[in-house]
Amino acid sequence: MLTVSELSMRFGGIQALKDVHFSVPEQSITALIGPNGAGKTTVFNCVTGFYRATSGTIRLAATEGGHYDLIKILGTPFQSSDLLNPTAFAHRLYYKLFGGSHQVTRRGVARTFQNVRLFREMTVVENLLVAQHQQLNRNVLAGLFNAKSYLTSEKRALEKARRWLNAFDLLDDANRLAGELPYGHQRRLEIARAMCTDPRIICLDEPAAGLNPNETDELNGLIRMLRDQHGVTVLLIEHDMSLVMDISDHVVVLDHGEVIASGDPWEIQNNPTVLEAYLGVEEESGETE
Repeated sequence: MLTVSELSMRFGGIQALKDVHFSVPEQSITALIGPNGAGKTTVFNCVTGFYRATSGTIRLAATEGGHYDLIKILGTPFQSSDLLNPTAFAHRLYYKLFGGSHQVTRRGVARTFQNVRLFREMTVVENLLVAQHQQLNRNVLAGLFNAKSYLTSEKRALEKARRWLNAFDLLDDANRLAGELPYGHQRRLEIARAMCTDPRIICLDEPAAGLNPNETDELNGLIRMLRDQHGVTVLLIEHDMSLVMDISDHVVVLDHGEVIASGDPWEIQNNPTVLEAYLGVEEESGETE
């Protein structure tokens, strides 16, 4: 489904990622783990179009065959020559505003964030409707005169929102403000909102952060449901190792911006390089008898 090759990312003189490589099989659950500062979220930002990687390739399998290069989809950065060409500048600016990560989403990649990013002053159902803006009939005249195509589009969006609210056990909260929900429900709502974009792969950034054990168990079941019942491929970052080892088909380990191990959960748990990255190694004593 997703293949990352020789991915590198620099921020000025800082090398955040160096030749990162891994693959995500279709309809699998793949975990990206590593110590704090390992570069996990930077990988997510590159995959989902929030950053344009310095070099490398990110290939997403296309439904019709072949693949998309997600880095090329983001377009090229602004160049000094754009300032001398009004047409080029306008085209580049338009693409930055309405292309970029939106184009990645259209190819079937969705994500959530470490910190919940909901529209807190909108209702739960409105949050799910906003996520469908690319699929709605946005013709102003059609909306003004309540054209049949507009009403049909609106009905489909409401039905989709209702299906996902039901799947995530949020239907009773449909008309509550998102900011009033308990934290665990907000986490579920964010995933439900991402699913309203009809993703083929969903990237979950620390979905269990801040959840209690019961909520984490429920999250485990919801992630499995996305894969088993809806055929969605899951890529997640998570620090809860019990969840990672229980739910993952494949685990990729990052440390200091590089992949240091990959394999199934059992292999990762018993990999000495991984244990060293997480726990460190005891320094040998310099004392002599």
